[in-house]
Amino acid sequence: MNYKDYYQTLGVSRNASQADIKKAFRKLARQYHPDKNPGNKAAENKFKEINEAHEVLSDAEKRQKYDRFGSEWQQFERAGGQPEDFNWSAWGAQPGGYSQTRTVSPEEFEQMFGGAGGFSDFFETLFGGRGGRARSTGGFGFGDTVDMRQPRVQRGQDVTHKLQITLEEAFYGTSRALQYEDGRSLEAKIPRGVKSGAKIRLSGQGAPGMAGGKAGDLYLEVEVLPHTQFERDGEDLKVSAPVDLYTALLGGKVNVYTIDRSVNLTIPPETANGQEFRLRGLGMPALKQPDERGDLYVTINVQLPKNLTEKEKELFQQLRDLRQS
Repeated sequence: MNYKDYYQTLGVSRNASQADIKKAFRKLARQYHPDKNPGNKAAENKFKEINEAHEVLSDAEKRQKYDRFGSEWQQFERAGGQPEDFNWSAWGAQPGGYSQTRTVSPEEFEQMFGGAGGFSDFFETLFGGRGGRARSTGGFGFGDTVDMRQPRVQRGQDVTHKLQITLEEAFYGTSRALQYEDGRSLEAKIPRGVKSGAKIRLSGQGAPGMAGGKAGDLYLEVEVLPHTQFERDGEDLKVSAPVDLYTALLGGKVNVYTIDRSVNLTIPPETANGQEFRLRGLGMPALKQPDERGDLYVTINVQLPKNLTEKEKELFQQLRDLRQS
């Protein structure tokens, strides 16, 4: 069981920042990913080594333990020591470690710390697994029964990713191509009627589990961007419609743009500025029942004429005199 130099594996210095470690890992993971190197056993082993190094160095607690214990192990190994003679109390005196030490035989050492899968023996010994812990009753003598602990099955962590879409995309539904750090890609479907703050769950697409545990879930947290024309209120939409003074006074029809088409709105005579009209079923689709839609509320914005001619001013003056007489 040789010392593993995780810094050398990722090609970074021992004082590398988390950003440098992440950058190095992403570059190497793309290079040696099995999907890009089918049938290449060397690339597969290299990919495992990269993942193991990243697992340790990207975790502050594991990195601290590795820096402290790993250097001692390296010095011990360089001095010609054998794994079975290493003084485990240098790190085992911490909570959960050994309370006493002794020199075990090579056979016992192999039984306790050898044969770990997925990660190297060095990793399993340092951070858990078949070699992670042992306990005994009594004085831990040669005849004691050792209780070996198997790696604890852990479900992967859930991951949240923020996602911005337009109002039109929320109306029609859309999709997004997501790229993982290890080179994998995923197309996520965004349903019709989704609102800001909604979370879309993609089962099993989060962080991978440990020791055979299930992967976590990926949650897409949606933000619907503001629109230049429409204001959203749940499934309802609001819009302002410009109407000329003559149509507002005498009545008529105006063309109103909804989110998916245009319609003619009948304006009754003497419609006041700011008056609101409700157009049923022309709003946003309901998330769980997309065939049902909210309403569109149209607010009338009366536009006054500009650059009046002398004749027009005279006529408006006559109209004012008539209203005041």
